[in-house]
Formats: sequence, structure tokens, C-alpha cells
Amino acid sequence: MIRLTMAAAAISITLSSTGGIAQTGPLGANLELFDYRAPVRWFEASSQGQPIKMAYLDLPPTGVSNGTTVVLLHGKNFCAATWLDTAQALAAEGFRVIAPDQIGFCKSSKPAGYQYSFHTMAELTRGLLDHAGVGRVVLVGHSTGGILATRFALLHPERVVKLVLVNPLGLNDTLAEGVPYTDLGKLRVEEAKTDAASIKTYQLRNYYHGEWRPAYDRWVAMLAGQYAGPDGDIVRDAQARLSDMIQTQPVAAELPRLAMSVTLIIGQRDLTAFRANTAPPERRDQVRTVPKAAEDAVKRIPDARLIRLNDLGHSPQVESPPQFMEALRMAIGASGGANLSESVR
Repeated sequence: MIRLTMAAAAISITLSSTGGIAQTGPLGANLELFDYRAPVRWFEASSQGQPIKMAYLDLPPTGVSNGTTVVLLHGKNFCAATWLDTAQALAAEGFRVIAPDQIGFCKSSKPAGYQYSFHTMAELTRGLLDHAGVGRVVLVGHSTGGILATRFALLHPERVVKLVLVNPLGLNDTLAEGVPYTDLGKLRVEEAKTDAASIKTYQLRNYYHGEWRPAYDRWVAMLAGQYAGPDGDIVRDAQARLSDMIQTQPVAAELPRLAMSVTLIIGQRDLTAFRANTAPPERRDQVRTVPKAAEDAVKRIPDARLIRLNDLGHSPQVESPPQFMEALRMAIGASGGANLSESVR
């Protein structure tokens, strides 16, 4: 289970009588004051003419090594630290585990005026893996990290032994389904309203199907703490640009080109449908949630398997680490097979 203790110097959270987060201490635009509870390593590179740094976790096997590296890619409202339970469990089973913070997120650089794309992130991730001396990997992507993992697998199929997508975005084109395009200026205005309360409200409804646990407060505080300090506008601009990337760069049309074994692990209670709340009311029901999109996607991937987690939502690795690990073991250990499907409770 996720441990809840945290150094007081790193963060201060005040809870209201209703359990909502009333105040979150600043953690820095690059989460300088947030403890990942594991050693953070750094990959330095040049991107779009600017020097950048990517933070990443690199956990060696703590059990007998099996010679396999698993790479864990986080979502938009997550960081490498969110994967720690999963990473430690995999390391205990003999895997080397690498979990990066992508550029624009968390502890990694947020360059001014940066043009974010999944192609760019995939190439930077490839460079990070080269830097770490890693060749072929089992690639796991969650939420927005699922789009990135798919893009990486399409660009570098020779590097991906198996692809595991956990409640991924991008399996459907939400703009085509009725979500209006929102330009960068409007996205910045929306980001200006983001705080701990709005983050919790969104996650409570879409991620955790109305059931909040104290363990989730750490992740709300992590996100809100980036906005809370004097350099919060750096985060707001990066997050607006990242939202523009997500809305315009789905991978739905390219799923049939995936050449490796693919497993979709889908929490069935996930209500996430990126920016569906901005669609006209008469079209809102046409914007598919992640579980609905996954049912179609698994049919269009040549070697695909769908594992349904019936009682979990958008973030099963946070909501129930043991149940998620059971599904992940099935995904990593499975030999694949056309359109296999099963449910896990």
C-alpha cells in the first residue's frame, strides 16, 4: 500500500471538515520540494535548441534478475513517483524498472515556448534509455503515457518486446467525436483556475468513481504544489501546451500498425473522456470514455489482449496496487494472441 508520511518541510496540507484539501504548500515548478522516496537520476539533452533535463527513477532488481527492463510512462496528472509501488513490486520480481518524468512534467524541464509532441517525447525517451544502457523493453503507458507508449512503439518497434496500455487516452479521436478544439489561450485561462480543490473534484468523479481515500491526497498535493508558488505560471503554460498536444495527437488511426503483443489493462469504472465536458450537450454522449474506446481498439490491434478490472477506475495502480500487479503480471507474462479478452476482480 502507498505510505502516507511525508516530511513537513516538503509540504503542508490543511483539510477542511468535509475532507477537501483547503491549502497546499508550494513545491516548486519542478517539484524541487516533493520527495519521490527513491533516488532520482537525470538525463540531459538538447531539444528544440534548448538544454533540457529529464528526471527518472531507475530501480535495479531486488530479486533474482530476469534480464528484462520494464519502462513505466506516467499520465498527465501523474509523475514517475506515482509508479513507485508498481516499480518496487516489479523490482522484487527481478525486473529492472525505469520510470521517467517526461519533459514538461513534474521534476523535468519546462522550457519556455516549447512545442510539445508525442514524437518529441518518444525521441527523448529513446535517448534516455540509450543513456541508461537499455535496449529492448517491456513498455507500460498509463493515461497520456499510453499515447506516448503507443507512439514510441510505432516509431521504434524493435525496442519494444511487449506493450501494455493502462487506461490510455488517444484510443479515440475526441475532436472527431464532438469535443471542440480549444486554443492555447483558452487552455491557459483554464489552467489559471487549477488548484487542489479542482484537481480533487475532477479526480474524484472521473478517476475514483466517487470514492476518495486519504492515500490519494498525496498525489493531489503533488500536482497542486507545482502551481502554488511564485513560478506557478511556468507550470500553467506547460500544462496548457500539453493539453493542446493531447487533444490534437491521438493514435487511434494508427493502432492497426502496432507490430508487437499489446495488452490493454482497463479499469472499467473510468469516466475519463478527454475534455468531453466542453462538448455541446447533444454530442457529449458520443465522446467515448476510455473503457468504451478500449473495446473497439482491441479489435483493431493485430495482436491484442484486453484485461478488464471491473471494480477500478482510471488509475488502477494507485487505487489497488495488488490487483493491478496481478493484471500486469498477466500482461508481461502472456505470450499474446489475437483479441484475447478477460475480466479480473
